[in-house]
Amino acid sequence: MHPIPWLAYACLAASMSLVGSYVGLSRPLVAVFPVFLLAWLRFGIAALPMLRWLPAGAGEAALSRHDRWLLFWGSFLGNFLFSVCMLFGVLLTSAVSAGVVMAAIPATVAVMSWLFLGERLSRRVGAGIACAVAGIALLALLREPAGPAGAEAATSALPGWLGPVLLVGAVLCEASYVVIGKRLTGNLSPRRISALINLWGLLLATPFGLWQAWQFDFGAVSAATWALLVFYSLAASMVTVWLWMKGLVQVPAQRAGVFTVMLPVSAALVGVLFLGEAFGPWHLLAFGFAMAGLLLAAWPGRPAVTAQRG
Repeated sequence: MHPIPWLAYACLAASMSLVGSYVGLSRPLVAVFPVFLLAWLRFGIAALPMLRWLPAGAGEAALSRHDRWLLFWGSFLGNFLFSVCMLFGVLLTSAVSAGVVMAAIPATVAVMSWLFLGERLSRRVGAGIACAVAGIALLALLREPAGPAGAEAATSALPGWLGPVLLVGAVLCEASYVVIGKRLTGNLSPRRISALINLWGLLLATPFGLWQAWQFDFGAVSAATWALLVFYSLAASMVTVWLWMKGLVQVPAQRAGVFTVMLPVSAALVGVLFLGEAFGPWHLLAFGFAMAGLLLAAWPGRPAVTAQRG
């Protein structure tokens, strides 16, 4: 029996809770900012306080070609493409719907870590994944409430299936990000990974962001919306990435993936508490399954922890 890495677990849970909160709060932002402009502003705002994280720390090896490619793909999939799929998906559905679909992240991470990292799927983690999938199946049977009238008018010409498909794309991107992040934590510090991934996201989003910024009326944006944007930017690009990489240092990717159930839970809570979306007894039961899955996967009985750089 090995000591339970409670601090690492807390970092992983806090990271995904923040991700879920900004998934929910991004809905009012995409009603104001075009999606690519919003992504570009997010990366740009977060880049300023993260500049001091870019240099290599004492004793940290130079970036290898392999690490550079991992950073690029981690940013492209986990930052840029995830943001685009998630923002468009939330715009076309709801925060609760996003929570339903993204509850599939733990199972997706488990499969990817088995395929690409060679991590063995334990019975306890498998049971945790089964609980998360049960919650998804239950929520999938529920009829989701319609979004705001303004959002419906803006997206009425788009097919109804596009929103859920984009959210599934966000699930695949987030799962890929977890697996790639686990590889990176063996060579780089969590802070430097966070800064480099955000910088790549800024570079990728700049052409599209400038294109949409050209005709955007920034003066029409309220002070409250700017404040929400700053929170969204720092939470999405700076705080959550650092917390996640910090937790991954001590926790296998497969086990860490189960903590992504905190994402749909917090996304749905934001939708209910702040956006006025419906939440009934069946939603509560479904998220109870998700939390049971988290406890099953994180409780004692885990494999040995490999010592790596903090």
